Amino acid sequence: MNREPGKESLALVLVRFSLPLILSGMLQQLYNWADAFIVGNVEGELALAAIGATGTVTNFYIMAMTGFTMGLSILFAHKYGSGETDSIHRILSTFLIIVGCAFLVFTVVGALFTAPLLSVLHTPGDITGLAKTYLQMIFIGIPFLAVYNVYFAVLRAIGDSKAPFWAILFSSVTNVLLDILFVAVLRWGVEGAAAATVISQILMMIFIICYTVKKHEILRFRFDRHMVDLTTVKEGLQLGTPPMIQSSVGAFGSLFLQNFMNGFGTQTVAAITTAYRVDTIILLPIINLGSAIATMVAQANGARDKERIRKFFQIGTVLMIGISLALTVLVIPTGGYLISMFGVEAEAARIGRDFFQRIAAFYVIYGLSMSVRGVLEGVGDVTFSSIAGILSLIARIIMSYTLVSYSGNMVIAYAEGLSWLLLLLLYLGRYMVKRKEL
Repeated sequence: MNREPGKESLALVLVRFSLPLILSGMLQQLYNWADAFIVGNVEGELALAAIGATGTVTNFYIMAMTGFTMGLSILFAHKYGSGETDSIHRILSTFLIIVGCAFLVFTVVGALFTAPLLSVLHTPGDITGLAKTYLQMIFIGIPFLAVYNVYFAVLRAIGDSKAPFWAILFSSVTNVLLDILFVAVLRWGVEGAAAATVISQILMMIFIICYTVKKHEILRFRFDRHMVDLTTVKEGLQLGTPPMIQSSVGAFGSLFLQNFMNGFGTQTVAAITTAYRVDTIILLPIINLGSAIATMVAQANGARDKERIRKFFQIGTVLMIGISLALTVLVIPTGGYLISMFGVEAEAARIGRDFFQRIAAFYVIYGLSMSVRGVLEGVGDVTFSSIAGILSLIARIIMSYTLVSYSGNMVIAYAEGLSWLLLLLLYLGRYMVKRKEL
């Protein structure tokens, strides 16, 4: 009989599982970083702002995709924890077909309506042409990214968090090299940056499929009449749809926020969109530790081990507080320098510095909310988690428009921080209600 893991070993389980996820996320963000850094320094601030202005549109697709596959990952982990490994292959084949085809249709629609969408967002006129060119090319890579994310979900659920890391490492290096070739050497501008990203995404998908076929026999795709199972579709939709809706609404809400931010002018757009590129990487340890908590709790829930669920939550929360505090101390004095690296002018760098000094004060609150969210989603309570996320977004939008007269463009930071506080309170309230079941 195996000895029941103690708190120290459970902490190591979380760290070892989440570390490749964190590194994978950092490398994945290099797609945007490389584009922004090289384009900003080679082509200038207008090209940088154009790429930044497309972020909310592409995030709409990516967040919907990752939201749905996050729900699938909970289903995969539950089946794996309960020993139902035979059903994992059926879930994988079913949703590879559904997700791949769905996002192929969505991206065609997005590419056709790029110009009207940028117009609705009030994208500044001096960057609209560049933004349209970049965005239409980026759409080509979305279906390939969707297939990659389904494989990422199942590998993460069965405890293989290293495979996505190697796939993203390979594609990130490819992306940087192609950025240098297409933008810095051949001077293809934003078209070159977009082409580098799409090619890298295709190669990342190919890499992870080849790895999965070689290493995990139960995950090999088979062409047979059971490729799409209706029972599996129902289970997957129950867990995948709520976070997909939340992520989609979140991305759609970001379109309103992008429109709001565009009203402050090109320098604020360049500063804040660049700051969000940096902030996205900074928050990855928090986000992926929360994801690790959700996965480990889902496996324990599948095995009906309530004690292990509680221990993962307790240890994960302690780790989360430590990480959040460390990030706060790191970012407050260095935020302005990080923005300057992307070739923005002095005023944009100052705006970015002020943004980080305000938003970093809320990192601990965000970390705690991700910890509680992890345990709730791990036990399958994805619907409430999604509702809470939507309510938090609505509050953020309202605060952005109503508080702007008090803090100018820094309302962007204050509104987001306060929305994190609301999110934490909602999650804590739900946890107190469900505590007896955990």
